[in-house]
Amino acid sequence: MASKSVERLLNVIMTIGSRRRIDRAKLFAVIPDYARATSEQAAERMFERDKAAILELGLPLVTDRDVLDENTVYYRIDAAESGAVLDLSTQEYTVLLAASRAWDDAAAGGAARRVRSKLLSLGHDADPDLLRRTPRGAVESLPVLSPLLEAVTSARSVRFTYRGTQGAPAERFVEPWVVGVHDGHWYVHGWDRDRSAPRLFRASRIESFPVEGPPALEPRPERTELATVLDALQDSDDRARAVLEAAPFKALALRDRAGAPLEATRITLPDLPRPAARRLLLANIRWLELVEPTAWRAEVAEVLANIAAAHEGEGDTSGIAAGAVRTAPRIRTTPTGNDTLSRLISEASYVMSRGEVDLDELSSALGISEKQLITDLQVLFVCGDMGTGWEDFIEAEWEHGVVRVRNAEPLRRALRLSAVEITALLAGLAALEPSAGDTEGIVASAREKLLAGVTEQAGSDEPVEPPTRAELAEAASVDEMASRTADRAESILAAVQQAIQADVDDSADGSAGSEDSEDSEDSEDSRLTIRYSSVDRPGTSVRRIRPLRIETDGSRSYLLADCELAGAQRRFRLDRIVEILPDDTPQARPDAGEGPGLGGRLDGDVWLRLDPPGQWVAESFGAAEMRDGDDGVLYARLDRPVRAALVDAVLESSGAVEVLSPADLRNTIVTVAQVAGARHTQQ
Repeated sequence: MASKSVERLLNVIMTIGSRRRIDRAKLFAVIPDYARATSEQAAERMFERDKAAILELGLPLVTDRDVLDENTVYYRIDAAESGAVLDLSTQEYTVLLAASRAWDDAAAGGAARRVRSKLLSLGHDADPDLLRRTPRGAVESLPVLSPLLEAVTSARSVRFTYRGTQGAPAERFVEPWVVGVHDGHWYVHGWDRDRSAPRLFRASRIESFPVEGPPALEPRPERTELATVLDALQDSDDRARAVLEAAPFKALALRDRAGAPLEATRITLPDLPRPAARRLLLANIRWLELVEPTAWRAEVAEVLANIAAAHEGEGDTSGIAAGAVRTAPRIRTTPTGNDTLSRLISEASYVMSRGEVDLDELSSALGISEKQLITDLQVLFVCGDMGTGWEDFIEAEWEHGVVRVRNAEPLRRALRLSAVEITALLAGLAALEPSAGDTEGIVASAREKLLAGVTEQAGSDEPVEPPTRAELAEAASVDEMASRTADRAESILAAVQQAIQADVDDSADGSAGSEDSEDSEDSEDSRLTIRYSSVDRPGTSVRRIRPLRIETDGSRSYLLADCELAGAQRRFRLDRIVEILPDDTPQARPDAGEGPGLGGRLDGDVWLRLDPPGQWVAESFGAAEMRDGDDGVLYARLDRPVRAALVDAVLESSGAVEVLSPADLRNTIVTVAQVAGARHTQQ
């Protein structure tokens, strides 16, 4: 939608909203674009598009007919409906604002771009202390999500180009049943019309903007759990409880599954299918030995031997030059007119509810540049009630860095969220949830209100009730191992958030500096002593830290903190914080250990050869370049990847990934695979 269309819509909203009602004839006469239309039919078509856009914004546009003359049509914006938005507490509003910021505005679709603006239109003030303690999430932001979510809510089909693991893109015709996040990535599960069967698609592999098709025909299952669908891909009749020997404080994910003590050397995993267990074991193989079942042990030894043999000598790089360079899909991410209009209305509402706002504060709240904000204000300045003359235009000022908006009362209203926009917020909440800690109850109540909003728009009399914390705990209690996992993670989160809150209190008393200050004074309550298990070396370190904030990236959560041992700020993976130790525990660095060093990032480029089952590695490491070879083989170039993480990913792929260069990384993988393999061939 062009800028002129945005101006026209603003004028229509201002003209209708400034009076009790206005008849269609007068509206068509005073709005310049309608009056200048080439024909009455052209004006009608333009107005119908504008009505749809206004309703999509969440404004309650109402049509009335004159009781004495049915040919006279009136329009009004129902003031009584303006309260039909989410009724949020300050705390709930704060976590939803954080959830809206989890999306990357540059890459997200329209629904994700609009939610932050619409939240700001509510006129709430966020709780600054809670906003600081709320984790900073990051959602996998993809422009294809809005049309996919809309297809689910409207029960329609979509067409898109999809590149599966075999490499060649193909047209798919799908009736989406569920669009959701699992392990930090978006997936689409639904009925594939061409294959007459259910199929699962990873959204990041969709290479064209989904085009809406005809209504869905296949009945949607009553319950479709994305996790269940993904787990079924690794299911097997060959199941067992694997017994491991593991280094103390290492392989924490497996310890959590097993409910094993942190220092225990013998771990028994829960009953798992063989493919799933093999992947988990190989991803942690540097720290453990599989003892039983014997058949699985022999398989692990064989896989490790094959990985070592594949990396002996020089890598065959001839296929790289012969491979066809894969161009990145170009999917439109340009903001639509409704994105812009939603932002303009929210800017006006936000400023009018406060009287005046600093320019930098408003641009920061919206996540846009000051230059873009001034452009928006210039649009507001030339719009207004077209039915009375220029004196009723919006007054917008931004001199001296302070924004004021007057004479725009029709825009001072909360914008309703659509079902698709609510879904975008739910995804943002999911990104915060792994490290929500003591804000978990607020996240849950905000989610409940969002789900109620979806139910209301769907016209259902039965509200969707999310599981309560007690229900989740009861479900976990049947599995002691899952319960132990929750206890450890929650105790660490609680301690971290208490320390962050203590730092907030210190700052309020003027005794501490900003979170970026290295030398600020603070109370003992704002510091923690942690045991940390690094991925790149044996053993653990003991560190005294001052937590600053929690950040999430996909399925991973990080803690930014001042570290005394390092004398600088450091980021710690929350799931690698083993435990909180007494304050008087001496600080210590981990032992270097034997074998090759795995610390830091690799210098320069790394080239990989990936068979279809291992192509997830290229996606996980954000390959800078990809080339398609024969038989579904993919060549990928990584730019300075984290050394230890890449080594673990190569092992986890069970031989589906080979490092072609550099040579020293190939040698490292040979050594690591041989050492781990030797543990599994000894009698």
